[in-house]
Amino acid sequence: MMNADKVLDAKGLACPMPIVKTRKAIKEIDSGQILEVQTTDKGAKSDLTAWAKSTGHELLDSKEESDVFTFWIKKG
Repeated sequence: MMNADKVLDAKGLACPMPIVKTRKAIKEIDSGQILEVQTTDKGAKSDLTAWAKSTGHELLDSKEESDVFTFWIKKG
């Protein structure tokens, strides 16, 4: 389990809300810090991977546990 500087609970939200909220949350942390995103949106993995790539952030890790997907994104 990774130590996150900020945790975003986006569970129960449909696409594109998890990305919208992730974009907002990552603005609130400093470069090099880690944002943990929790979502139940099955499309979030591909969405967040593409989003991180296009914005210069780094998707460090992800896991799936009882329908909840957790992602750790390092701010670029």
